[in-house]
Amino acid sequence: MRILNYMNLYSHPVQLSFLKDRTDEFVEVYHAHQGMELLYVHEGNSQVIVNQQIVKLAPGCLFFFRPFQLHRIQLKLGPGSRYIRSLFVFEPSKLDEYLAPFASLRSFFHRLWKEPLEQAQVFEGLPQEAFLSLFESYRERIANTQAELQLEEEMLFLISLLHQLKPFEAPQQRKDPLQMRSFSIAERVMGWVEQHYMDEFDLRQLADDIHLTPNHVSAAFRQKAGTSITEYLTARRIRQACWLLKMSDLSIQEVGQAIGLTNSSYFCNLFKKHVGLSPNRYRHSVG
Repeated sequence: MRILNYMNLYSHPVQLSFLKDRTDEFVEVYHAHQGMELLYVHEGNSQVIVNQQIVKLAPGCLFFFRPFQLHRIQLKLGPGSRYIRSLFVFEPSKLDEYLAPFASLRSFFHRLWKEPLEQAQVFEGLPQEAFLSLFESYRERIANTQAELQLEEEMLFLISLLHQLKPFEAPQQRKDPLQMRSFSIAERVMGWVEQHYMDEFDLRQLADDIHLTPNHVSAAFRQKAGTSITEYLTARRIRQACWLLKMSDLSIQEVGQAIGLTNSSYFCNLFKKHVGLSPNRYRHSVG
């Protein structure tokens, strides 16, 4: 299983996938992209695990993921149902350049890209016909555009998509503690992992901290998240290791220690298994 899925943006800063039927080839894994990701659901129900939350997705939903944000999508399809989605991954700094003349739209994009999150990263109940028309129009235009003009056309599409999405942004509201939703056991576990992924893992300590038995915690997490606590913990650790390898001067051994893996050889093997490169090769890779 690969955790990091970069959809290489170094040679070209935009990757667009319109109306793709993923029903028979979908694989549920934790992954992240080097760029920003917009996921629009045309058909099929699913749920996404991101930011220590579990959020339902249905037709007419658009979810945005920030660069290197770890997430996992799980399909919830009935008999005969299909999963059809559009996926747009791009380098946000490049789109930001194209948005310079549009102050309000640029501010909206910055809220999606890098401002503190005040709500779930999903737009729900979008008018499906309008968005489908936009996607089909630009899919045809981009397919018939000369190579040297393709990036401009792709950026115009992303700008148009943001323009159509902006009116559906929920107003920012102060959170009322009395109205805060209750978190599931799985979300409590993910919150615990976020605080302790740099420590040696102890299931009993986790269970004690959230006031449940180890067996109950493990079973409840797998039932809700569709994976084991260990797999989620590994994904979170590898994501942090990638960030440290690119953004810090820590040695390979120190990076392993920083994510709770004191055995350097084990850390290197685990990293290569999930990323496809050794920590050293990853550090010196392009970008």
